[in-house]
Amino acid sequence: MAFDTGMNTPNDSTETRQLGPEEIEAKIPHRAPMLLLDEVVEITENTLHARKSFSADEFFVQGHFPDYPLVPGVIQCECCLQAGAILLSEHTPAVGEFVPVATRMDSVKFKNMVRPGDTVDIHVTLKEQLSNAFFLSGKMLLNGKVTTRLEFACSITQTQPTGSSDSDATS
Repeated sequence: MAFDTGMNTPNDSTETRQLGPEEIEAKIPHRAPMLLLDEVVEITENTLHARKSFSADEFFVQGHFPDYPLVPGVIQCECCLQAGAILLSEHTPAVGEFVPVATRMDSVKFKNMVRPGDTVDIHVTLKEQLSNAFFLSGKMLLNGKVTTRLEFACSITQTQPTGSSDSDATS
């Protein structure tokens, strides 16, 4: 594993790109129904702007709440984490060999409600890297107003082949 072992404060490049659904799936291991990003509007070396449109058919609004459906806060956080995972794919080995794993969320704040029919903008910024630990900030906006804000950290974890586990080594 070839990660930088020093403390880095990333410098953002000026090159930007967009990603559609197929490219998103190539960058992160998430799949329906837990793939929560529709498109990446812009990605640079250390920032990402994604978009998600929520529908009434999403599994998580079926019971949250039947008479007044809301997108749960944990789902809003997960949107930011997935956007962060796409951003980290620019700094880490290929998907399949490694997966991004959330290790902490701090200063989580929910400012406004998100409901089915809403389209949100998700912004994440890579703040710092220390070895295989990445520190990011995220926010979700609805009509230009913050709905969710958080600081989070992820590490990159090597995947195990399907069917193997730690218990196999002791059997």
